[in-house]
Amino acid sequence: MISGLKSLAKGALQTLTRALHPRRRARALRLLAAARPVRSVLFLCLGNVCRSPYAEASFPRMATGANVDSAGFIGPGRASPEQAQEAARQRGLDLSPHVSKVVTEEIARRHDLIVVMEPRQRGRLRRKVGPTAPVITLGDLDPEPPALRAIPDPWGKDPEVFQTSFARIDRCLEELSRFVVAGSPEPGVGKDPKP
Repeated sequence: MISGLKSLAKGALQTLTRALHPRRRARALRLLAAARPVRSVLFLCLGNVCRSPYAEASFPRMATGANVDSAGFIGPGRASPEQAQEAARQRGLDLSPHVSKVVTEEIARRHDLIVVMEPRQRGRLRRKVGPTAPVITLGDLDPEPPALRAIPDPWGKDPEVFQTSFARIDRCLEELSRFVVAGSPEPGVGKDPKP
């Protein structure tokens, strides 16, 4: 009985997420258009060992010259787990040099745009560092209707979950790349002055 109710609730959430996705996607695209020029992007996830390091490594292939960085909310000084490194290797990327770091106000303020992997991370970021650059949820850019708004955290899961998560990140990064231009030596330098 309980598992049936959980399954029903999960199905309802997925249906609602798919129904709301076009509106969320349009809002994210409007925010990106208003934030131009975006030269510097910070990718955030919980622990900065799987999703955000992968996005940091993958995005420069799509937005050549963009300044990218990644951080998390917990656990500094950790390497990406072997499953993440292997999934990234299969996609032509090397996560072995990565060492996790925790987002600070200084890190957040260096970027024109902050991209989170889960909607609740936006609020967590604001509580931790205060107002920052515009913040978007990466999954809102997905050109395909997703079952979940968040990019699923593959930490501790099967290799297939890493591949699915990384494939979705790449799909969303392709959309993001249309709004990012080659970076300047210091993020924010060279922005058009406000009229």
